[in-house]
Amino acid sequence: MSFGRNLQYFRKLGGNMTQEALAEKLGVSRQTVSKWEMDAANPEMDKALEICKIFTCSLDNLFRDEMDKQSDSCSKLRLEEVPGFRYVEHTVISTAPEDDAIGRIYKCAKENGIEAPRVIGWDFPNLSQEQINVFNMHGYTAALILPDGVNPSGYQVKEQPAHTYAAIHVDRPFDNPFVTIPGAYHTLGDFMRTNGLVQVKEGVIPCFETDGGSMDIYIACM
Repeated sequence: MSFGRNLQYFRKLGGNMTQEALAEKLGVSRQTVSKWEMDAANPEMDKALEICKIFTCSLDNLFRDEMDKQSDSCSKLRLEEVPGFRYVEHTVISTAPEDDAIGRIYKCAKENGIEAPRVIGWDFPNLSQEQINVFNMHGYTAALILPDGVNPSGYQVKEQPAHTYAAIHVDRPFDNPFVTIPGAYHTLGDFMRTNGLVQVKEGVIPCFETDGGSMDIYIACM
């Protein structure tokens, strides 16, 4: 663990706050902040508590945890206003539902002449404990964002209003998916907490991922 790395991480989450800006908030010199980040010195308790207040974190986060779990493959941490869109979706519940759900949606796109389809997906939460614990199943929903005028038969067309999302870009998410993807969600959660953002779960898709060789993860927020 490193207080210095943790402090750098929180500055990045806080809108890439500069050392100078943080020093001004704390009433110290930039050189003092630089020493902290090089682990050449630690702040006094009152300054540490001020840092916790600024970044909405705990003393354990600062001094004990390894907060910087963001993979080198993660970038473009941001708030993004996602325009409204129309979509159709397909949900599969199985031991490995992702490929089947995404494959069905790409088939729908092909059937409707959609070139370069925009596909998103998210975990389907409404499973029974028997499905999860006994049969080791989970659910996944894939969705096709529809161009204007396209209304696939056999699907219910849904509408998503414009909304603000916290987002992060992930390169090569499937090189080490059980580390990279959870790490990206972890970083996105830290970003939201640091900036006082709360997840929105009603009226919009609460969370989704884009499909492809790279991935963007979005969490609806306010």
